[in-house]
Amino acid sequence: MLLISGGSLLVIYILRFFMNHYVTYYGHIVGVYMQADMRRELFKKLERLPVSYYDSHETGKIMSRMVSDLQEVAELAHHGPEMIFITTFTMIATFVYLCTINWLLSVIVFGFVPVLFMVSLIMRKRQTAAFTKTRKELAVINANLENSVSGIRVTKAFTNDEHELDRFEKGNESFKKARKEAYKTMADYSSYSRLIVELLNAVVLIAGGIFTYRGVITYADLIAFMISISLFINPVQQLINWMEMFNDGSTGFKRFLEIMDLPEEYDSSDARDIDKVKGEIEFKKVSFKYETSNEILHNVNLKIKAGEKLALVGPSGGGKTTICHLIPQFYHLDEGEITIDKIPIRNFTLKSLRQNVGVVQQDVFLFTGTIKENIAYGKLDATEQEIINAAKKANIYDFIMSLPDKFETDIGEHGLKLSGGQKQRISIARIFLKDPKILILDEATSALDNTTEMLIQKSLDDLCKGRTTIIVAHRLSTIKSANEIAVINNGKVIEKGSHDELMKKKGIYKELYDLQFRTSGTSRGNLFD
Repeated sequence: MLLISGGSLLVIYILRFFMNHYVTYYGHIVGVYMQADMRRELFKKLERLPVSYYDSHETGKIMSRMVSDLQEVAELAHHGPEMIFITTFTMIATFVYLCTINWLLSVIVFGFVPVLFMVSLIMRKRQTAAFTKTRKELAVINANLENSVSGIRVTKAFTNDEHELDRFEKGNESFKKARKEAYKTMADYSSYSRLIVELLNAVVLIAGGIFTYRGVITYADLIAFMISISLFINPVQQLINWMEMFNDGSTGFKRFLEIMDLPEEYDSSDARDIDKVKGEIEFKKVSFKYETSNEILHNVNLKIKAGEKLALVGPSGGGKTTICHLIPQFYHLDEGEITIDKIPIRNFTLKSLRQNVGVVQQDVFLFTGTIKENIAYGKLDATEQEIINAAKKANIYDFIMSLPDKFETDIGEHGLKLSGGQKQRISIARIFLKDPKILILDEATSALDNTTEMLIQKSLDDLCKGRTTIIVAHRLSTIKSANEIAVINNGKVIEKGSHDELMKKKGIYKELYDLQFRTSGTSRGNLFD
């Protein structure tokens, strides 16, 4: 019997070894796969959210939801079912076994389970609120960190490292405070739960003693019962410890759902793809305001014939860039209508509309990667020859060929290894590759020096040929050749006409032109700086 018992125990241990290995490995794999699926769905959702969402949400906070929140969800997904299955099975098996010793004493002991659940329900609301606050404060830390790291050169230039440390520390202190509160609620729950569990020993001792005294149970059965009660207490304590993981994971999942439930960009029910675009654009009594601002545009009326240039000039904040953002439907109008080739843009699918609109901005965004990858972003299936031709048209080809790795040169984060003019010409190259019928130049050269601007201006002039072009600019060199110039101020069009016509009107445009000319002594200065 000794050999049989020892051999059986050895077999059980080996079997448990393989089962533990299976659960540990595949349990975590399930969590990883679930996390990857959720991250994929979240990224898809973020890609489909309107631009207005990103106006009010910092990158670091979004990253916090994408990474750390989903990590906790994955841990819960792995350990949650495992813990519930094991503890439930153990508690049921324990109850059956203890009932074989004495059913009445077993019922008394298991009567504490509902009390534990009541304590859990009472404490859970407090815990959830505390853990949610912790998540939010962690997101603030991530946002501050992302902002500080991205602006490290500015920080060093102004020797403001102490200021950045203070700003980071504020978020860090808020996180510590929130975490302390979370741990306080966790400690309350854990302490009360453990107290109830530990009272079981006293209940078993008292009730078992009374039963033994009255002959209901034997001494041997009482000792066996008291030893075996640990089989019930251990899974209960595991459930108590699991509650922290549950609150972390459920809070992360709740924050995941907050984004997943947001309304996405959408096409109207009768939207269709835009075909054979000529490029005639018209604004009809357009009014617009952002969610957190007063009205930006008021009753704007503009018309641009196909293949012509419209220049928008005026003070900063007047609404010029907003007009540009409305054409590809980055935002929806409050009032009025915008048409392309006499068809309202809301009747076009967003994808086909944006495929026909190219935007060159002052603040160029390049993706981490190679020059080739960034140019090809304008047309992902472009051939190598098409990429080369686009680079030549943008006057960046010779520079690229002078580099050791040529088109495979890594440009660093956001093009950190390139100058402003080089980044701008790469952005122009990808527009050449995209070949849109409508072109928007949003102060594309205002941040460049005169020599670089002259090089880029030639590329821009070539880019504008055969396209309907809207130019937002301060410098006269980019607007004098426009077919029409519109002066925008406080969201209204206050003057329209060609350069010569506006000069003859002797209105605000002429005053600003004369002021610029006297200030700079050249027609290349800024009109509204």
